[in-house]
Amino acid sequence: MAEESDLEKTEPASPQRLEKARDEGQVARSRELVTFTMLVTALGGLWAMGETIGGHFGSAMRDGLQFERTSAFDASHMMVHAEGAVVHALQALLPLLVMMLVAALLAPMLLGGWLLSTKSLAPNFSKLNPVAGIGRMFSTETLAELVKTIVKSLLVGGVAWWVIAGNISALMALMNEPIHAALPHALKLVAASCALIVGSLLLVVALDVPYQLWSHAHKLRMSREDLRQEQKENDGDPQVKAQIRRQQQQMAKRRMMAEVPKADIIVTNPTHYAVALKYRDQEMRAPRVIAKGADLLALRIRALAEEHKIPVLEAPPLTRALYRHTELGQEIPLALYAAVAEVLAWAYQLQRLGSEGASLPRPPRNLPVPEALVPQELPA
Repeated sequence: MAEESDLEKTEPASPQRLEKARDEGQVARSRELVTFTMLVTALGGLWAMGETIGGHFGSAMRDGLQFERTSAFDASHMMVHAEGAVVHALQALLPLLVMMLVAALLAPMLLGGWLLSTKSLAPNFSKLNPVAGIGRMFSTETLAELVKTIVKSLLVGGVAWWVIAGNISALMALMNEPIHAALPHALKLVAASCALIVGSLLLVVALDVPYQLWSHAHKLRMSREDLRQEQKENDGDPQVKAQIRRQQQQMAKRRMMAEVPKADIIVTNPTHYAVALKYRDQEMRAPRVIAKGADLLALRIRALAEEHKIPVLEAPPLTRALYRHTELGQEIPLALYAAVAEVLAWAYQLQRLGSEGASLPRPPRNLPVPEALVPQELPA
């Protein structure tokens, strides 16, 4: 049961899933909102520019009804008249068409924003599957669209009937008015009816927009297993990361072991831990730890030291303090300066012994290492 619950898509989509869906052209869209916006724009444009549009069409009608004898026998003359009529019509409708174009471009910004995705234009042959097509025909989304269409039809039809029924007397009165008075009255009735019908679509939009947002979020829901897989992809596969860490550690160890032959002295604990120290008077302010290790790695450091004839000193407290409180490449702590100075002095004496034949110096004992820096237990 737990595995089934992990596979059920009950979790909201993650930001990465939403971004991926947007790249694929999947965003919340409401055709009803776009339609309503364009209808309102068209109605507002007709209301604001009705007189101008009527003037252009009236001029085109007058020119079209004029008859000249030459036009009846000259086809080119008739084409000139037809061209003029088309120009008048374009002049009348161009501002309104521009407004409609702007509304069509801006309407998607109200829900989902602009989206230019080439992935949504790529051919998807799975949509040609008849079984999947039948499934979509009886899907919840199709049922919701059917209900929405029925509600919209009933709403628009009901509002239209209510407007016409309420203005029957006004419509009948138009027949008794002169043409110059009846035409403006008829246009006002038509405009008022269109405004009420378009306004009724606001209810459809108010229902469709939340539904589209819910539907979009529902489609992109993820299971807990999807979330875990996404987290793995973001953070990296633990096995791959562990392998990378192992490789990094191996590379770091190889670099560290390459520094051991450059050390001035190796201090040990005596076999569990080993620390390599290096000091260059002109290059460093204080001695640095260039290598350190425990157990097998400590034995390898000692072996390299013997191979390159680097002095090795058993100094358990100093070794433990250096191993615990100093990282690779770091200078030793200030509290250990005195102890390290004695150790380096002994190492330099051994170097002179080989070149000058001096007597063998005694290794330093009771080094001044503060007890607070000597840990009781050390990590491997």
